[in-house]
Parts: sequence; structure tokens; C-alpha cells
Amino acid sequence: MKKTKFVIPGIAAAAAGSFMALGWSFFEMIIHCKKDRRQVKKQWFSLSHAKINHPRHKFEKEYEEGKAWCRSQHMQDCYIRSRDGLRLHAGYLPAENAERFVLLSHGYKGSSFGEFAYTARFLHEHHCNLLFIDQRCCGESEGEFITFGAKEQQDVQDWTWYLAKRNKEKLPIYLYGESMGATSVLMASGHTLPHEVKGLIADCGFCTMKGQIRDMAANWFHLKWVGLLLFRLDLFCRFFAGFCMKEADTAEAMKKNRHPVLFFHGMKDTYVMPENTMHHYSVCNAPRELVLVPEARHLCSAYEAPELYRNKILEFFQKYDEASV
Repeated sequence: MKKTKFVIPGIAAAAAGSFMALGWSFFEMIIHCKKDRRQVKKQWFSLSHAKINHPRHKFEKEYEEGKAWCRSQHMQDCYIRSRDGLRLHAGYLPAENAERFVLLSHGYKGSSFGEFAYTARFLHEHHCNLLFIDQRCCGESEGEFITFGAKEQQDVQDWTWYLAKRNKEKLPIYLYGESMGATSVLMASGHTLPHEVKGLIADCGFCTMKGQIRDMAANWFHLKWVGLLLFRLDLFCRFFAGFCMKEADTAEAMKKNRHPVLFFHGMKDTYVMPENTMHHYSVCNAPRELVLVPEARHLCSAYEAPELYRNKILEFFQKYDEASV
């Protein structure tokens, strides 16, 4: 009888440990991003879904040429302090005869010189001052945790106010995000922004952290009982990273946003499903335009249909540069 009393708690403890282990592994792989472990993330990006959705898969030449151009520019280092005490970095590249500012918000564990490299040169040549922000835990910015927009939205908001302070000519400001960076920009639009902000450009953003993790777990890893995994992941986010998953949600921001939005998405994207952007478009109360590129994968619309992509951006600028928002 005594032996049974010890066995049952032991089994229960082992079961509880196994139950939490998968959640911890997912947390370590997806949320935790220590600087001294960044090389380890290469294994995460070796997954086939990530490979075929990366611009290198089909457009390596254009991608690398864009990065080389960015690296060759003499950018000014800029820093702000996040609301939770992190030192955040950005690179500022002024343009001759500047007509506007564009804040560039890159995606999940990405880099602005990678994801925006192909489009950045085009923007700069069309009189855009560029601010390449390093999201928390990326590039030269401090941090240990990726929060899928929960805290990045505040960082984007703070960087926008930073731009407004150095915008002595009161030029138009646009917030341009890709993937998680697009989600962060859309979430930031639900907060108070400087009146110089004229519009948002969102390429392949997701609606919620919960939905994005669910899609990745089910479609990439073929995991069942995703609801239980999300429950465990949320617990670790709360206890260790200081946020909860429901904070990474664009719904409220899209209701409050009054800034025009130009949405892009590739219809063959299997990293962030196109339905995310379609939903954003359907619930957005501000003036908006949706551009879907049939053959493009994740963040590849600019490569797959460069003339269309660039013309849409220029038309967006021309329409809203002088508009009152």
C-alpha cells in the first residue's frame, strides 16, 4: 500500500514533466533568442517551409545584390531605450532631396538588410529617408525574447516618435513592415502616432501570434493537440518573457487605425497564410488597398512582380504624401 502511494505521485510527476517538456522545447526554439545562440537558429531555418519561402530560393542574385548595396551605405547608428529597458538599434540612411521618411520593420529573427535590401535601394533612389530598425533580440538590439509583435509594436511606436523628432521639415512618414514586422506596424497603428504618419505598408503580416503558431505547429510539424501546446507555450511566455500571447493580436489595432494601408501578400506563401492579409483587409476601417501576387511565396512579391510592387508603392506615396490623416 505504501509503495502504491509513492508510485502514483511519481507517475503523475513524470506525466506532468513530459506534458510541459514539449512546450518548453517550442518556447526555446521559437521565443528564446539569446545573442550567443543566434547561430543555432540556422537549424530552425533549415526547415523546408522556411527554405522555399525565402527569397534566396528563387531570387538569390537580386537578394544578395540588395544586401551588398545596403552594407555599402554609410548609415548613422541610432539608439532608443525600450519601455522594458532594452537598448534598441537602427540604421538611418538619409536621401538627397528627401520627400518622406520610411521606417522599415523586419520580420521574425530577420534583418533589415536582408528582408528590405531589394526594395530599400528603390525607396532611397525615390527620395526616401530610411530608418532600418533592428527588432529586439535582432541585429545590434538587445533582448532575449521574440514576442511576435506584443512588445515590438511599442518599439515601432517609439521609433516613429524618434523619427518625428528629427523630422524638422515635417515630411510625411510611412511605416513599412514585412512578416512579423508588418504585424508589429499594424499593431502600432492602434496607438497614438505622430500626425506626420501618412500610411502603412504591410507585406505578409499575420493576425495573431496564437494563429501563426497554430499554423506552424500543425502544418510544419504535423502536431496534434495544438491547443494544449499553445497553453503551455503561453505559460512560459508569461513567466519568462513577460508577455502573453493574446497581446500579439492585430484585431483592436485594425479597429482603431485611421491611417491608409497598402497590403501585399504572395498567394503561394506557406509561411504566413494569405488568409491573414485578406482578414486584415476585410476588417480595416481605414482606406486600404490589397495587392495579391499569384506566384509569390513569403516576402517574394517584390521579386516576383517588381514593376507592379514598386508602382503600387509610388502610387501610395503620391496619393497620401499631402493627405490629411
